[in-house]
Amino acid sequence: MTTTHPTRPLISKETLAVPLTTEGYSVLHQMMRLKRSAWRALPAAEKSEIAAEAASALGAMEKNSKGQSALYSLLGHKGDLMLIHFRESFADLNQAELTLANLRLNDYLEPATSYLSIIELGLYESTLKIYKELTDQGIVPHSDQWKAEIECKLGRHKEAMHPRLFPEIPPNRYACFYPMDRRRGEDKNWYTLPIEERARQMNEHGLVGRRYAGEVKQIITGSIGFDDWEWGVDLFADDPLVFKKLIYEMRFDEVSAVYALFGQFYVGIRVAAAGLETLLNGELPK
Repeated sequence: MTTTHPTRPLISKETLAVPLTTEGYSVLHQMMRLKRSAWRALPAAEKSEIAAEAASALGAMEKNSKGQSALYSLLGHKGDLMLIHFRESFADLNQAELTLANLRLNDYLEPATSYLSIIELGLYESTLKIYKELTDQGIVPHSDQWKAEIECKLGRHKEAMHPRLFPEIPPNRYACFYPMDRRRGEDKNWYTLPIEERARQMNEHGLVGRRYAGEVKQIITGSIGFDDWEWGVDLFADDPLVFKKLIYEMRFDEVSAVYALFGQFYVGIRVAAAGLETLLNGELPK
């Protein structure tokens, strides 16, 4: 008599290729230009009224318990103001946009650019462990049981990582934001590498960042399907020189040197809502 054994399901390359992620706050960056000639033409009293209205709205956003907003004075020609919004949903982000758009100050601002994304933790090593565990249990990939098990495990991870997924906007004086992609060209293609190799490279990449712990706070956001690049990176520090040192050192990692493409960089100085009028009138608040 021949005994049959259930066949262990095979995991397709497509399944193994995709690392699991957990997501937190929805994020919107808004870069604005001030119409300075129109602003300067206003009477001083009217400028004060407009600034006070905007400062009140921004002040409430700074203290929002379900995702904050922060204002920065941008350096360089790419804009005058940068607003970073953390919210629980895209709808909440849109409400923040609408609130600002209905302020009188908006008549004197024009958008330079914007960026939509969501705070993301990529789980390369955990993905490998989870997939192996599920296949060892004989669970069929993409089956309802497979999806339920993954959802359960991601839920526990999201709960454990809540402070990283739903953080306050760091209070540091300087912020640096830039979007980036992984190369998908004919010669080098990040997405055709085995997941084990991508996990190895990302681990080495992360070791560099950890050497700067205490000097810089990094928040990674995912934007595939949301905006023109694949990820956004926010760095926060009290000394802007650390941005240069960190990013320069990371360029020597294999994952950056071979596979990374970078968008424009935006560097701003944090300004409290209470200092908005001073900033609009051409002076950086102390």
